[in-house]
Amino acid sequence: MNVCGFSFIKNAVKYDYPIVEAITSILPICDEFVVALGKSEDNTEELIKSIPSNKIKIIHTTWDESLRKGGHVLAAETNKAFQAIGKQFDWAFYIQGDEVIHEKYLDTIKKEMLKWKDDSSVDALIFKYQHFYGSYDYVGDSRKWYRREIRVIKNDKSISSYRDAQGFRKNGNKLKGKLINAVVNHYGWVKPPEKQQAKQQTFHKLWHNDNYVETHHGNKNAFDYSNIDSLTLFKDTHPKVMQKRIEQKNWKFDFNLSKKNFSIKGWILYYIEKATGWRIGEYKNYIIIK
Repeated sequence: MNVCGFSFIKNAVKYDYPIVEAITSILPICDEFVVALGKSEDNTEELIKSIPSNKIKIIHTTWDESLRKGGHVLAAETNKAFQAIGKQFDWAFYIQGDEVIHEKYLDTIKKEMLKWKDDSSVDALIFKYQHFYGSYDYVGDSRKWYRREIRVIKNDKSISSYRDAQGFRKNGNKLKGKLINAVVNHYGWVKPPEKQQAKQQTFHKLWHNDNYVETHHGNKNAFDYSNIDSLTLFKDTHPKVMQKRIEQKNWKFDFNLSKKNFSIKGWILYYIEKATGWRIGEYKNYIIIK
């Protein structure tokens, strides 16, 4: 079985993306790793090249600003990386620049790849998610955070990234996948407040015009992490590749866990999900095969 990882990145240093940790976290089960490196204003290329591995293949890209509406440029960059994966690979393991896999899941992921490699009814593997917010100690636990997403796909070039690169489609249709016992740690909402604010200002330009961004995101120097509906305390361990970054954290964020900023309907849905595991009306980018 041959596996190729893939990702895209731009301005990782400027916006403090843990791209090195992201790549390194899945590198042990990848035979190659393709990075679509957008034209950057910082030392992102040097950062990627600092990873001590001969598995990494960089392709240089230019982001198409005409695709910024709806975040479609992110899907376009994802597709550039995916299309650069050679025919010899059975699976393609996608990871974004702010996602990291704990080493304890690598054996499980590899076993699932082997199990379903030759099953044509399975297009993908679906991962569970936990979204960190404010610091490495808190995880979002409300309905605003997606619970699952595809991160491993068959090396089938009829598959492409969808909308803003959160999920995938095959000839326009949702992929059929197996939900596996592996978790993606999403650290996109854990940055120094100044870096987070700068990221938000740039990131929202992928969805909105400059006037909207300036009005809604351009009048602050630091991001206000207090405006969140609900968090829970993280009680597990972080991936080893994240330890140095966590130790270097230099800002403070504390949250009152009893704070729940929900409407009456939100409270009802929250309690139903906590009691049963059922998220009513959940949007799914995939079809789970039992």
